[in-house]
Amino acid sequence: MSILFIFIIVILVVVIVLIRMFSSDNFPWIQFYARGRESGFSLNEINLLRRVAIESSIKEPVSLFWSVKQLDRALKSMILKYRSGATHNINQATISKFFDFRKKIEFEQPKYKIGITTSRKLTVRQVIKITLPGVGTYTSSVVENLRKYFAIAYPSGPKLPLGVSWAGQKINIYFWRPDDAGYVFETRILNDFIDSKVPILHVAHSDNLVRSQKRGSVRVDVNKNAFLYSISDVANEIVEKSSGIKCMLLDISEDGAAILIGGKARAGIMVKVQTKLSGEDVVMCGVVRGINFNQNKNQSVLHLKANPPSFVMKNRILGFVYGLFLDD
Repeated sequence: MSILFIFIIVILVVVIVLIRMFSSDNFPWIQFYARGRESGFSLNEINLLRRVAIESSIKEPVSLFWSVKQLDRALKSMILKYRSGATHNINQATISKFFDFRKKIEFEQPKYKIGITTSRKLTVRQVIKITLPGVGTYTSSVVENLRKYFAIAYPSGPKLPLGVSWAGQKINIYFWRPDDAGYVFETRILNDFIDSKVPILHVAHSDNLVRSQKRGSVRVDVNKNAFLYSISDVANEIVEKSSGIKCMLLDISEDGAAILIGGKARAGIMVKVQTKLSGEDVVMCGVVRGINFNQNKNQSVLHLKANPPSFVMKNRILGFVYGLFLDD
């Protein structure tokens, strides 16, 4: 009888504690914990998020599981607490996990899911890659988009064979649409205006765009001075004290970056880029997967595929990418 009595007392105590926990602040915390478990978080992580929600005065805490805006508030609060030393079980791995969840919510937004199917939706200044079968690959950009055709800047790339013009050529066009995905389609050149004051091509529209290579991470413009270092074999995130090659960091994401340098470079080399973002040192190592060389300016844009960053570096990069802190 005494064992049964003790068991009943324990159950009552647990029930009272849960009622107080879930009924505090006049918010249905049971729903919050259920949604947290559905989202893949542990009980400790949900407790952390609950505490952050209360301390940040978030009126609808459950919105943390679907609102990018509210998640940004929570992440900023976590990072500031971590920096101050008041960790409350906050560590870089935990922050990284919440950043992963934030990315998942980000990519569930319609702008990442709804693509385009026609070249009539191409925007002016959209950069495109053109493949002319049997000749090579060219770079251009959209100058104007009209109902019957779209006009592009005269392509830069290999010289056309003697006696050959762009007019009538069948081509493949590839482009990357910001905050969306990569697209490819086949079309043909209608007219070649090489002799005009501003050389352009008129290109036939296509309603058969193929959407592929959806973006795996959010990328933002940086346009900030940085230093570039060549890596022979071992990559690391150690902040270099010596100056490297001066460059411009054009954009960045957790898995890559675009870097502008003077001169001509080659793909396949390993490099390390270093700068400061939001007042913190950011170091990224990786392989140059592609290059766009501008012969007139003698400049190259390196497209860096990054090695997986540490939790610390990933969190610094994403704090900047999502605009949690003003840049210095």
